Amino acid sequence: MTVLSLGKAKRSESTEEPILTDLETLDEVIECLVENFSIETQGVCEQQTLFEILIKAASSGDSIENTAKLLKNVPTANDIRYHLKKINNFEELEAQINQSLKSRIPLGLKKGCLKIAIDLNLICYYGKPTLLELPYIYKSEAKSGTHSFYAYATLYVINKNKRVTLAVRGVRRLDTSVAIITYLLAELESLKINVKKLYLDRGFFNTPVIRWLQALDIPFMMPAIKTGKKGGIKQFLKGRKSYKTTHTITRDKDDSVTFDLWIVCKYRKGKRKKYGVQYFVYVTYKIKTNLDYIYQDYRKRFGIESSYRLKNICRIRTNNKNPALRLLFVGISFLLVNIWVNLLWLRISRKRKGSRLIYRTLFTLKQMLAFLSQALQRKYQVVESIYIPTG
Repeated sequence: MTVLSLGKAKRSESTEEPILTDLETLDEVIECLVENFSIETQGVCEQQTLFEILIKAASSGDSIENTAKLLKNVPTANDIRYHLKKINNFEELEAQINQSLKSRIPLGLKKGCLKIAIDLNLICYYGKPTLLELPYIYKSEAKSGTHSFYAYATLYVINKNKRVTLAVRGVRRLDTSVAIITYLLAELESLKINVKKLYLDRGFFNTPVIRWLQALDIPFMMPAIKTGKKGGIKQFLKGRKSYKTTHTITRDKDDSVTFDLWIVCKYRKGKRKKYGVQYFVYVTYKIKTNLDYIYQDYRKRFGIESSYRLKNICRIRTNNKNPALRLLFVGISFLLVNIWVNLLWLRISRKRKGSRLIYRTLFTLKQMLAFLSQALQRKYQVVESIYIPTG
């Protein structure tokens, strides 16, 4: 009884009219897809129907095959696959995804000076690649029994209540780290966003990247890979006090780069049954952060890892290895997260002095996905019975 009375009290304090409905949420997603994507369709499988099936599969974290079986009054899985096979222009699709991502970001991000993170999201690839797949296979350290992956580099904004993905790059086999960074940073130009500070993963630690970012005059930080006994990074792992220094990496006579190196000492204090000093080493350029704070500052980059976890909640499941189709499914998942953040900012919030008040607990990502799913179930209805074929 107490719980019910509390619930009624809370409802009475809410606005009389709903601020957002499941149908409005679906319309927002459909509108974004129609604005930015074009898929040739024919017959009963109209473009909006195809988009709605993709949204239903994504909102349930399900496959296209199973989604078509669960809903009445929708095209067959074969019809849907037939139309999806038409999506084969990787570069064009990538441009459409990035345009859609930028079309659904909170107000105030455009024409700003922002903290940006770049990282790689890897999805395991198994088997022998075909000639179509091979140009998009990325090799990395073994994970889940494979060295091969489909890789997606993302450009992510680190900003309170406005954490969105601005661009995705489907990594090509021949892409260098410099090429990936250059491509993603170029996506900021249309938004007139400047980089206040760039956070990179240790996977980007190499001479060309450091030299290139210094040439662009972009403030950045990234962990250094602790290699080398004499003359390498390991020589700086000493002492019990954090400190700053400079280091030069020389690959040959005319190929070297000098950079600032910040060494941070942390005491384990029995964490994971380990004791003593733990060293964190960061390559920095034009960073004004205090030495004692750089460890906490860099941890802000892990927001991009959170975006990958959210993306995985609403990623369409598939065994299809077509690179373009995989890119589409990944792009839709990042887009749904952006739309969720944007709806929170525009609809599930209240202006107040200082920062905007966001009612995040009222509208979680899972709530939005449930809205999308139930709106589509009402429209197409769910299969209620199974029949065995005759003969």
